[in-house]
Amino acid sequence: MYKIFSYLCDQIRRTSMQPLNLPPFEANIKKMNGMVKILDVLRQKFVALTPEEWVRQHFVHFLVEQKGYPSALMANEVAVTLNGMSRRCDTVVYRKEGLKPLMIVEYKRPDVEITQRVFEQICRYNMVLEVEWLVVSNGMQHYCCHVDIQHGTYTFAEEIPTFADLNTSKS
Repeated sequence: MYKIFSYLCDQIRRTSMQPLNLPPFEANIKKMNGMVKILDVLRQKFVALTPEEWVRQHFVHFLVEQKGYPSALMANEVAVTLNGMSRRCDTVVYRKEGLKPLMIVEYKRPDVEITQRVFEQICRYNMVLEVEWLVVSNGMQHYCCHVDIQHGTYTFAEEIPTFADLNTSKS
């Protein structure tokens, strides 16, 4: 365990990314063409290691390893068209049946405060996808709410639900 922790600390120092309020994971980080990149496990390719990407990769690993989300039912950078403009949802989680979207996750850099404006952004995406769950994280704070689309209401959850719990709660 110490070896993994030491390795992660070395990676954080090398990339000057701050520790987050999420479990550590073994990040695959490389310097390619003079740029530091991290393996996006969902897209299976190396992407620029930005503070937001650092949060995304931590959160995706958290969902898969701690909360039982199947990586095969998750996608990063999902395009949606909103009012004729193309936008990208950071992560979308799909249902087992029919691959209907179930959750949208929006990430911000750790130094970005989670405000009403951030929730408005994810709610706009939800006007297109109509999911039951919305999650916002800056790596330090995480907010999750269940959306009842029929009644136009939402309820904040105390913690991020497991994948099994998501599939048992029907709106």
